Amino acid sequence: MDTRTSPIRLRITQLREVLAQHGVHALLVPSADPHLSEYLPEHWQGRQWLSGFTGSMATLVVAADRAALFADSRYWVQAEAELAGTGIELVKVPTGNSNAHIDWLAREVPRGQTVAVDGQVLGLASAQALKTALAGAGVLLRTDIDLLGAIWPDRPALPAMPVYEHAAPHATVPRAAKLAQVRQAMGARGATHHFISTVDDVAWLTNLRGSDVSYNPVFLAHLLMDMSGATLFIGEGKVGAALRAQLAADGVRLAPYAEAGAALAALGDGATLLVDARRVTLGFRERVRCTVVEAINPSTLLKSRKGADEAAFVREAMAEDGAAMCEFYAWFEAAMAKQQAGQLAAGERITELTVDERLSAERAKRAGFVGLSFNTIAGFNANGAMPHYRATEESHAVIAVQPGEGGLLLIDSGGQYLGGTTDITRVWPIGTVSAAMKRDYTLVLKGTMNLSRARFPRGTASPMLDSLARAPLWDQGIEFGHGTGHGVGYFLNVHEGPQSISKAVPNEHMGMEPGMITSIEPGVYRPGQWGVRIENLVLNVPATTAEGSHFDEFLEFETLTLCPIDTRCIEPSLMRDDERAWLNAYHATVRERLAPRVAGAALAWLNERTQPI
Repeated sequence: MDTRTSPIRLRITQLREVLAQHGVHALLVPSADPHLSEYLPEHWQGRQWLSGFTGSMATLVVAADRAALFADSRYWVQAEAELAGTGIELVKVPTGNSNAHIDWLAREVPRGQTVAVDGQVLGLASAQALKTALAGAGVLLRTDIDLLGAIWPDRPALPAMPVYEHAAPHATVPRAAKLAQVRQAMGARGATHHFISTVDDVAWLTNLRGSDVSYNPVFLAHLLMDMSGATLFIGEGKVGAALRAQLAADGVRLAPYAEAGAALAALGDGATLLVDARRVTLGFRERVRCTVVEAINPSTLLKSRKGADEAAFVREAMAEDGAAMCEFYAWFEAAMAKQQAGQLAAGERITELTVDERLSAERAKRAGFVGLSFNTIAGFNANGAMPHYRATEESHAVIAVQPGEGGLLLIDSGGQYLGGTTDITRVWPIGTVSAAMKRDYTLVLKGTMNLSRARFPRGTASPMLDSLARAPLWDQGIEFGHGTGHGVGYFLNVHEGPQSISKAVPNEHMGMEPGMITSIEPGVYRPGQWGVRIENLVLNVPATTAEGSHFDEFLEFETLTLCPIDTRCIEPSLMRDDERAWLNAYHATVRERLAPRVAGAALAWLNERTQPI
């Protein structure tokens, strides 16, 4: 890269000229849109366009004399490579929820200078923290301008994909019933109106789905509810006539997407508006003149607790997903054997891209499949040490080892099905794996099993469970930088709340309740060497307690994910008898559930990989 003429350096130079024209010392560019989404439409991928960093989470600050990208440990290796030669420094932060960029601005921006950020994409909770810190440092804050738009001439337009109904039987609760549930919660808060911007909440509440962002079946819209109706602010032409009529029958009218802010401003003095400060932007909040009640979106709590019918569809989706993986892994191991024996066609080779292509193709054959739930992560050896690695045509690894050598292939993937969302990580041996690889693998497996077997009182704050997965690793002086588990939607976002099994500070909404689906995914990452992560999704279900017990109601986990966990990487001396029993019982369930759905080589592979240890 010619660092004098690199596109990133040129863009930052142009931005600094605009900053000077507006009397601004620094611009804050979060990874966000007006809905505070995790996956952003291209129109709002300004941080990526300006910095060149392609990871899904990070915050960029461009000041008059410096530029810095703030990213957590999942992205450090990736960010160092992608920022090389750009002049942007990487600031390593401990977690994705860190406010290190706010502290940096308060420390580095001179008193009396101005920081700008687009208030339309700045979360209200983040804005409050930013205002407080900058005011204490004597720094001014502007949120009324979008300076990035001034230097982005070919900025992509808003997506215009059509919206469709998530219909029965997979939509197990009618739209009208969901609206009634939320209105009941509004009434309990004394609210007459409720504004919802988060796209997964809008999709769940309206029983609609779309494809405006990659991987999550959602669409760009805001929803303003009152006690008798609702207005859906959505792009023109995205809802067909028949669906429009169905929405009208449930009291939902349509309005242009851009009119949401004006509708908030028009609420009269007699209105009381419920908003979630963590799920609405500063730009919308500043339009409101009526009384405001701040509380969590009721839909966030409601959609996190899957009903019995939804759980049944999720189990079906997991079986379809597991069958797809059996088909893929049977092919993969046969192909690797041919490659090792030199029997592949001339020029043919198996790469990380091959894994993505073939595994996605197998999922696409399964009933109810709609699309992937996130970028497939196929990381061989050192690439597996980057938790959010993604192979590209320009940069990927061939999956091969020399005779007598070995490596680890980490595959983290998932699918969106009409009846559920899947997310699974497995690690497979390539060649002869080392004792150190086996040790790491076994410790991670012990962490996965330790948490999977937990019992806990209903309402336990989910972060309290985090150490159960880390304990076997901590015992050996090993740590990982990401959370242990995230909530998962029902044919919705692969990451949802409010529960989080992590080091997050618990709040009153993180209590574990029946019906919640959460991932369990501890890991070990050796930069430049290999990575290990073993992930299953689990469902909170009532635990059986001793007859006559007077203690609180207890919950336990039902493991939903159905795919063998490779036993060739296990170091037997590190496994206890009860751990072997859990793994053997899990594999017996996997074999029983998946065997009727596969045949031939896939069935043979399934039987071999689920043999007891």
